[in-house]
Amino acid sequence: MLVTGGAGFIGANFVHYTVRNHPDYEVTVLDALTYAGNQASLDPVAGRVRFVRGNILDAPLVNRLVADSDIVVHFAAESHVDNSLAGPAAFIQTNIVGTYTILEAVREHGVRLHHISTDEVFGDLALEGTDKFTEQTAYDPSSPYSASKAASDLLVRAWVRSYGITATLSNCANNYGPYQHVEKLIPRQVTNVLTGQRLKLYGEGLNVREWTHVDDHNAAVHLILDRGRSGETYLIGSGDERSNRQIIEAILAAMDQPADAFDFVPDRPGHDLRYSNDSAKIRAELGWAPVYGDFREGLAATIDWYRANEWWWKPQKAATEARYAALNR
Repeated sequence: MLVTGGAGFIGANFVHYTVRNHPDYEVTVLDALTYAGNQASLDPVAGRVRFVRGNILDAPLVNRLVADSDIVVHFAAESHVDNSLAGPAAFIQTNIVGTYTILEAVREHGVRLHHISTDEVFGDLALEGTDKFTEQTAYDPSSPYSASKAASDLLVRAWVRSYGITATLSNCANNYGPYQHVEKLIPRQVTNVLTGQRLKLYGEGLNVREWTHVDDHNAAVHLILDRGRSGETYLIGSGDERSNRQIIEAILAAMDQPADAFDFVPDRPGHDLRYSNDSAKIRAELGWAPVYGDFREGLAATIDWYRANEWWWKPQKAATEARYAALNR
């Protein structure tokens, strides 16, 4: 198995999950180690995997690694909306051209591909309502990040139809858990508490997301690898929706902080209102169900991990907050 982006948040957790639960796989990780990739995230399994530092835009390298693989799980992506708004070029290159590079390699060598995507490709839903995204929802991306991921999804589907490659896709709701970069909502706020800083809330905090623990996401990916049908897309989501303000309140309560220990900051441009996935297909066809059906339980485990692993996140913190300060967020 070749895992692209395997030193990033979800990718590293996927490698841990694979080594722990599917030891029959021989895993190679390809990661460029951009600011969001951290080889230290793989330290606990370093003796069980092969690590290659490189970029998915490097076609000769990708071709060699794919040629030695039976399956490719493609996590590698630029993934932060704020960064895509400030500098979209890297998102176009990595998420679109990089995926094309992977597709050409799997086409040449007849290797099975699973492509990891996001529910942000669908745009957003009204705050008031119970409607959900499905596998048939039309794409309507609203940021350079989500537009680049939408483009990569469409490339994968085109290569399945035009060239007959074997590939599956999954679009997941917001993930949380260990090894997530401190630029993201939950680890940023948790580490703010741990470093004595006030929490930050975009706009009025009304935007709603569906939160899925990273281990539940990766369990779903393995089910798709084992039993998913080529050309099919599977939506993954816990069903637990919460507004950003509710997330802030849950973190403050779990960490014994005053309920008002946060500041409002300017909202991001084009901030999507609400995401919600209908995961009925993967539940019915593949038997997936989240272990962390209660967000509070998963949040408590995540907070415990950040408390115990300051060595991992502390080196990222100052630079991340400096970037947010420059954006006035």
